[in-house]
Amino acid sequence: MKYIELTGPEAGNTVVVGLSGGVDSTLTAMLLKEKGCRVIGVTMSQWKGDLPPLPNGQKLHGSCYGPDEADDIADCEKFCKEHDIEYHVIDVKEEYQKQVLDYFKAEYRAGRTPNPCIRCNNLVKFGALLAGVEKMGIKYDYFCTGHYARLVRPEESLALTYGDESYPECVTPPMIACATDSAKDQAYFLYRIPSATLEKVRFPLSHYTKKEVFKMARERALAAADKEESQDFIPPEYFEMLFKDKPSVPGDIIDLDGHVLGHHRGIEHYTVGQRRGLGVSSSRPLYVHSIDSEKNLVVLAPDNDLFSASLIADDWVWPGGYAPKTAFDAMVKIRLASRPVKARVELYDGEGDFSGQAYRVVFETPQRAVAPGQSVVIYRDGVISGGGVISRAEKAEGIDVEKAAEDLRKIETDPVKIR
Repeated sequence: MKYIELTGPEAGNTVVVGLSGGVDSTLTAMLLKEKGCRVIGVTMSQWKGDLPPLPNGQKLHGSCYGPDEADDIADCEKFCKEHDIEYHVIDVKEEYQKQVLDYFKAEYRAGRTPNPCIRCNNLVKFGALLAGVEKMGIKYDYFCTGHYARLVRPEESLALTYGDESYPECVTPPMIACATDSAKDQAYFLYRIPSATLEKVRFPLSHYTKKEVFKMARERALAAADKEESQDFIPPEYFEMLFKDKPSVPGDIIDLDGHVLGHHRGIEHYTVGQRRGLGVSSSRPLYVHSIDSEKNLVVLAPDNDLFSASLIADDWVWPGGYAPKTAFDAMVKIRLASRPVKARVELYDGEGDFSGQAYRVVFETPQRAVAPGQSVVIYRDGVISGGGVISRAEKAEGIDVEKAAEDLRKIETDPVKIR
């Protein structure tokens, strides 16, 4: 497929910039200001102050949700005042509670592994925040953030790229592509943002490396260049506190044959692939193989039993709303940290309580620790062609596990970008 990269803001454009107080968003605002744009900075306020201070006077080192939000807002205010940038704080507390925090807890309590950052990007950062901007009557040409990703548009209709000539509409929506700096690429996190929203979104740092960003920030004497990198979502110190709204329900830890190996303190404290903190003694390493929320069980198994040949996913998002009607080949990622692998994507009509049309993803190389609740994201030519939420993994029957593990190791060390 061929794509056209979308052009960014020009001098004279009004650009709203999502500011977090970090180096990426701060430099984004500066670059646009230097370009001659009218820049308006906005920051989300999501901290409700509902969690107590950390014990023993512990301090956070920058997080998406935490009491240091006030410090970040103060930094943003100072930066905007110094550079004559209009600035606003948008209250998104209620939406963040409902769409991110409540979702996060519900998913873990259902035995799934959620990805709150993906949920937040779609419904809060590029949803409630922009709704708040519009409610204030702010008119803008573009909304820019410091994310590392690119935006492109296909040269031909997406339907035709799947061999579908029966679809009458020409579908050429903006699509998210991988950033130049593959080590910092955040395209995976952004796959659920609607195409209509992306029409006005741009990522000015898409072609810079993180090293270059720090260099440019220091050249401009930006205070954010000396701040520690922020953590994703919520720091581990607050995890236990977040779940104190309901008592945990203890249950059994079993093996694949149903033998009781020990007891867990609540399934929300476990995730597929976990090894540490299981509280089970064994002559060989054991990992969380699966979680049965209905029976309140945590199932352990040796590493070899964690490989899956395929998965079933639902709740799909497709650029432009065009969902493929036939099977196709692509590169896929089952979590942010995993390397992309070749796979066959096909419609799934089997049993299950699905949100929308489900698809089966069949891996060329069996994947380890496929976790329900995480997202499988589909790439073609380095561009996101869709993504869904993993419903369940399908066991790899009759495969050479040692070879699969070796193949995965090779993939993990392969520097080749997604193609």
